[in-house]
Amino acid sequence: MDIKKDIRFRVYIAFTCICVFGLAIIIKAAMIQVKEGPKLRAMAKEMHTRFDTLIAERGNIYTEDGVLLSSSIPEFDVHIDFSVIDSGLFAKNIDSLSRCASRLFADKSAEEYKEEFVRAYNEEDKYYLLGHKMKYYQYEALRSFPIFNKGKGYGGFIEDSKEKRTTPYDLLAKRVIGEFRDSNITGLEAKYNKELIGENGRRVVQKSTGNVWVPIEGSEVDPVNGKDIVTTIDINVQDVAEHALMSILEKYECLYGTCIVMEVKTGKIRTLVNLGRQTNGSYWEDYNYALSPTEPGSTFKLVTLLSLLNDKLTNVDNIVDAEGGAIRFGNDVMKDSHLGLHAMPIWKAYAESSNAAFAKLAYTYYRENPTKFTDHLKALHLDKPTGIDLIGERPTRVITPASKDWSNTSLPWMAAGYNVQITPLHTCMLYNSIANNGKMMKPYLVSSIKEYGKEVKTFEPTEIEQVGDSSVVAQIQKCMRAVVTEGTAKGIESPYYTMAGKTGTAQVADKGIRYTDGVYQGSFVGFLPADQPKYTICVVIRTKAHSAAYYGGAIAAPVFRMVADKIFSENIGAWGGPLDSLAKNGSGSIPARAATARNYRVMLNALDKHTALPGENINRMMELKTDSSKHMTVTAKKIYRNIMPDVTGMGVKDAVYMLEVSGLQVTVQGKGKVRGQSITPGTPIIKGQTIILQLS
Repeated sequence: MDIKKDIRFRVYIAFTCICVFGLAIIIKAAMIQVKEGPKLRAMAKEMHTRFDTLIAERGNIYTEDGVLLSSSIPEFDVHIDFSVIDSGLFAKNIDSLSRCASRLFADKSAEEYKEEFVRAYNEEDKYYLLGHKMKYYQYEALRSFPIFNKGKGYGGFIEDSKEKRTTPYDLLAKRVIGEFRDSNITGLEAKYNKELIGENGRRVVQKSTGNVWVPIEGSEVDPVNGKDIVTTIDINVQDVAEHALMSILEKYECLYGTCIVMEVKTGKIRTLVNLGRQTNGSYWEDYNYALSPTEPGSTFKLVTLLSLLNDKLTNVDNIVDAEGGAIRFGNDVMKDSHLGLHAMPIWKAYAESSNAAFAKLAYTYYRENPTKFTDHLKALHLDKPTGIDLIGERPTRVITPASKDWSNTSLPWMAAGYNVQITPLHTCMLYNSIANNGKMMKPYLVSSIKEYGKEVKTFEPTEIEQVGDSSVVAQIQKCMRAVVTEGTAKGIESPYYTMAGKTGTAQVADKGIRYTDGVYQGSFVGFLPADQPKYTICVVIRTKAHSAAYYGGAIAAPVFRMVADKIFSENIGAWGGPLDSLAKNGSGSIPARAATARNYRVMLNALDKHTALPGENINRMMELKTDSSKHMTVTAKKIYRNIMPDVTGMGVKDAVYMLEVSGLQVTVQGKGKVRGQSITPGTPIIKGQTIILQLS
């Protein structure tokens, strides 16, 4: 009996312990559910769902003509997870997959690809790299191949897409457009990065069978693509400027060069070329030299002349004595590059670029109050950035009598372009103000911002300063014309249009270079046409040490001329002259090299204008002839209906077409142009009759 009680007692104790333990589990579960439940549920959900970022497309960069300068294209890295591919699927399709890969990549045979795929499959490689930086068409083809067309869950196809920024014109305007990389953003890409980059979207994806992540419907927040930037760059002129500058740099092995083209009335930068010599002797858009300050040399004489004229201290017809081209100031002597100049009008001293004359003028009129002179530099905004819409414009250096670097030679040396540092863009902006009747315009590179093709922001021209009244501007324009007609740039002018400008040659002493090293900076800056300026061009070139050519008139002026010729050919009809005469009168003459597509359109419009009115028994055709001097004459020639035309001198195709349209049967003898015709011009045409054309 005692044994039974003992057993029963033990059972009760065991049962009680089990009940207590069960109750503890229930209490603990309840506590977890209440206190830690939300956190644990979130963790569980996170293991099966996630947020994916939807990358916004970066905006494009265009010219005003709609030419694409920079855009984003997708690149793909493709990996294969062989561990998820079914053995039957692999065995059935491995041969065809190997052949497809061999054809697509053309780097290995089908047998080699098969061997590699089999090895990766046997090793259950989960991240086998099949393609790196693949183009979109390669990616699309690859994902359609056998096995891979089953996707990630069954075909093991894993893609990683990235955007690559590309510039279709490669080197052209590359420094202006800039680069877009993770660690390096430059140029317009950097300045307008906020507008270009857009706003990323996101979506929730959920893990499904086979570790495949599937988007949850309705969870997407669409990305907002970046806006497009429309630049002021003229890609045709940019191309010519780059080649023109490159030709001079290569010829003389120069260190670097820059060329700027600015639209006079607006301040739009139509061209900005920056080329620097590389260690292998080639040239690249490696640095924005247009925004780097240097001692400008003789182009700075414009500032001295502006100061004198604005202060009404003299005029350009007054006489200045250069004293043989060597004048002592303090302990130093200011010399001209060519000695022998004496008394002459100021305009002549400007045309001959006399350092001695301009140093003397500044010293004579401002030595008692040099601050008055340096105040003019500030008034011309030479002591501050131009404000162009590019990052990286470096500060200029303009000293004053209050500066510790000021000495008794500072004033005369500044007058000739030394002891002061400004950028080529400052020089271009200053000369552009003379072309623009004294109105200084802020230079800019972007004309508008567009979103899905619609303008959302437009940038208008900004006037900064009036640098001088009409009398001052007229006198300076006279000096600049003299530079081209009889001064240091004599011989540069084209017979087809006028120009005005200024040469500059300066010894270089910066960045570890000393004056005695024989490095020079040659410049030419001017505008065209001289009577009604449309464009200002600034060319600045730095030579190698002891270069055979270093004067601005020898190395910079030829680049100016080549770029100016291109601009003239692009605008010949809009500036009046020969094609304007054609449009008005039906005849005109232009240089053959100016016969661009645009000018042919002008010719056709002129022809259309001079076509007979309804009811008149007359038509007209365009006749083009080029003489021995490569001058093209354009004439709207009258063609009377039902009257035999004179086709001598015409090409055979044009002659045959004209005669057959008139109802004649044409027989041709010989080769070349039409030398004679069997039916006399001016006689009535009989439909169906035969005419024989004798060719030269």
